[in-house]
Amino acid sequence: MGYALLAGLAAIVVLVSTAVFIGVGSDDGSLDGTSQGTGDSAAPASSGAWVGSWSASAVAAEPDTREGFAKMSIRNVVHTSVGGTGARITLSNLYGTKPLTISHATLALAAAPSNPTAATGTMRPLTFGNSRKVTIPPGRTATSDAVRINVPHAADLLVTTYSPTPSGPVTYHPYARQTSYVAQGDKTDETSGTAFTEQSPYWRYLTGVDVWSNETHGAVAVLGDSITDGITSSPGANRRWTDFLAERMRTERDAPRYSVLNGGISGNRVLVNGSRFSPNNGPSGLSRMQRDVLSSTGVKAVVIEMGLNDIIKPPRQRDADKIVDGLRQLVKAAHARGLRVVGGTLTPFGGHRGYRPQLDATRQQVNEQIRSEKIFDAVVDFDAALRDPANPNRLRPAYDSGDHLHPSDNGYRAMAEALDLKALKGGSPAKT
Repeated sequence: MGYALLAGLAAIVVLVSTAVFIGVGSDDGSLDGTSQGTGDSAAPASSGAWVGSWSASAVAAEPDTREGFAKMSIRNVVHTSVGGTGARITLSNLYGTKPLTISHATLALAAAPSNPTAATGTMRPLTFGNSRKVTIPPGRTATSDAVRINVPHAADLLVTTYSPTPSGPVTYHPYARQTSYVAQGDKTDETSGTAFTEQSPYWRYLTGVDVWSNETHGAVAVLGDSITDGITSSPGANRRWTDFLAERMRTERDAPRYSVLNGGISGNRVLVNGSRFSPNNGPSGLSRMQRDVLSSTGVKAVVIEMGLNDIIKPPRQRDADKIVDGLRQLVKAAHARGLRVVGGTLTPFGGHRGYRPQLDATRQQVNEQIRSEKIFDAVVDFDAALRDPANPNRLRPAYDSGDHLHPSDNGYRAMAEALDLKALKGGSPAKT
């Protein structure tokens, strides 16, 4: 009788342990104990939470892709901000007009930076609801099941997808500053990378990578324009200002242990959507705040770097109060989710082809209100960090990429260093 009781208790312990081992992360980052298969298709058993490690905003439908990439493999190369013991991805068909079928997808560590070759022993098959195949309706996204994999901090990942049939326009992010790859046929499992002979400057379909971490306590989501997109940063070097910020988060002793999620779209504005003549400018900050910031996994704080394009790009907004009102609406949306918001001042653009003294006056008026600390919970003064002391309406020469609008790599580093990391935590909301 005693032996039977002990055996029964032992069986219960085994069942409970197994349920924890194969638990999958739910949307709120907890382990819900439901099965996701065995082996590498399981979430890690250790305590922790899901947090976004990399993101790229879906911008538009890629031109000339009415048939999608049928019978081709796309190998996206992305760079993590933090690591973990498991991973999952999000694919988007936001701008598609037909269902997107992915019949095979994998995730692996890159053997070398920006290289399509997978590191030995790291290739993982991805499933969606326990199925290798997923069909994503137009306008929707799909998140994979978790896979067990040791993802390092600041590592390049390879996310490969194969579409067997035509799918319509491809949802993409055009200014990746990173080389990705394409191969003919289903080469999803290929580790050598030799089949991936076509290079691409875009990220296609992939919009997010989450990791399971017991070290990272949340994410900082950055809503921005081309300056956050890092459009003039060195290709393949991960020198956007958000990359430098992630480095600070990982290495500085008293820094919050947050990942950094880049929500930059080149040409993006607070108030106005991109038009059919400029689709790559993306939807306005106001219309994508929920999608690109508030829905980010594990987000704890928000940084907003936007408003300059509202002034520079037609139709030019010369009323500073309207731009500020848009910024207030973004803050209100974040506060409704209990998120702290740091706002960046608008950077100099003297010498740029779009420069006009009256437009710069609008920029200065917006900055004056931002510095008043009545819009955001805290302010990062990007303008002060980048401007030339001898000519304050221009970028410091060492921080100028050459177009007099976008920073150089050194300028992007200066932006990251200008942010007081303590501003990302604590404090009461701004009195707006």
